[in-house]
Amino acid sequence: MEKDSLKKVITRFAPSPTGTLHIGGVRTALFNYVYAKKNHGQFLVRIEDTDRERSTKEFEDNILTSLESIGLKPDFTPINQSERGDIYIAAAEKIISSNQAYYCNCSKERLDAMRAEQQAKGLKPQYDGKCRDLNLEKSENTVLRLKTPLEGTITVKDYVRGEIVFNNSELDDLIILRSDGSPTYHLCNVVDDYEQGVTTVIRGEDHISNTPRQIHIQNALGYPELEYAHLPLVLGSDKKRLSKRHAATSLEEYKNDGYLDSAILNTLARLGWSRGDKEVFYLDDLIRDFEITEVQKAGAIFDTTKLNFLNVQHMANLSLEEFIKYLEPFMQAVNIDLYTHNKYEILIDAMRSSGNTFKEVAQNLTCYFEKPGSYNQKAIEKFIGGSTEILNDLKDSIINNDNWTEDSIDKMLSSYRDLKDLSVPKVNQPLRIALTGSTNSPSLGLTLSLFEKPEVLDRINKLIGFIETNN
Repeated sequence: MEKDSLKKVITRFAPSPTGTLHIGGVRTALFNYVYAKKNHGQFLVRIEDTDRERSTKEFEDNILTSLESIGLKPDFTPINQSERGDIYIAAAEKIISSNQAYYCNCSKERLDAMRAEQQAKGLKPQYDGKCRDLNLEKSENTVLRLKTPLEGTITVKDYVRGEIVFNNSELDDLIILRSDGSPTYHLCNVVDDYEQGVTTVIRGEDHISNTPRQIHIQNALGYPELEYAHLPLVLGSDKKRLSKRHAATSLEEYKNDGYLDSAILNTLARLGWSRGDKEVFYLDDLIRDFEITEVQKAGAIFDTTKLNFLNVQHMANLSLEEFIKYLEPFMQAVNIDLYTHNKYEILIDAMRSSGNTFKEVAQNLTCYFEKPGSYNQKAIEKFIGGSTEILNDLKDSIINNDNWTEDSIDKMLSSYRDLKDLSVPKVNQPLRIALTGSTNSPSLGLTLSLFEKPEVLDRINKLIGFIETNN
């Protein structure tokens, strides 16, 4: 498919506001955005809110705010289908006047019986064209159906899948206006793409069967041909469509869990597309490197392990100042003021890789501001048992250490290990448990130096008391 170099590429993302922004929808929006920007074109957003019962302004606001917050801002103000009814009706009138549509008064009962009979015979359920040549007048009981060509084929040229051929005989006469006069999805979709100047439709593969129907409407209206790319679906680990049983599905949840926008986009970009061995991408990298023809056909599995890996890489690429800025709200969520620690920058720098997300890092930092509320019992059994001898010895060594620096603390610990002929874990881990409740912390000398000496002694005494009470 050769693109006309004089034609500006315009893509669109067209969500229905019936829920919060789904992570699969973000991937679709991302590919539309990146393809448009790579080709110096425009990215548009259209709110398909004709389902009055399920569509809400709350979900619409969530979608638009989420897109903008993650960096996928449309080039123009989004439009709402609910405000464009007259445009769709005018398009339907044009189709009627060219004798490419007809009114149908078949009852629901007749249609249900017809489909049941077709299924019983092993046939594909579809409208049989009973009213096609009856020249019925419009009434409160009629729908408007498009006259689908009875013979021939429709060929969809797809950047991802190549040419897809549909037999017109397998496509029945589609309803484009309901009996109440309201337009159906397909008509609205086609008219809006034309009115917005869309050149390229990039969407999920679940829309493939819609495409020949929409092309028939385009042809009936004399609209130009569009480019298509149908993306592989985002799947869970069981290779079924991603749902809440696999992982969180809304963008909002991932942001609230402390994943960076850039890492989320990086992960989603890799769902169905890759560029050699390179794994870490930012939005500018994607705009430069992305090729729609390189998107794979197979379903793309969303793996939180991969998201965690990439989030760690993106977190590591932040300056300390940037890292602290991102971390602050997550510290506030656990009621901790980061700046009350007299060595907070050293602390954050030491702990910035302690979790996969900012939320995890914040949780791992709480023990530096509050005494541990509990201890890892398995760690106590493995490294301490019922004896507090080492803890009492270390407490005495700490009391006698007048130079409370990382270097002097490391020397103190080394001397004690040599004196008692003990391994590093046998000496270090009991102290870690006393300070943090577990065995996870930076180097022990640094960890100890991040606390004031009286606080260290207080926490050691607390653990000694816990062990003696429980033995």
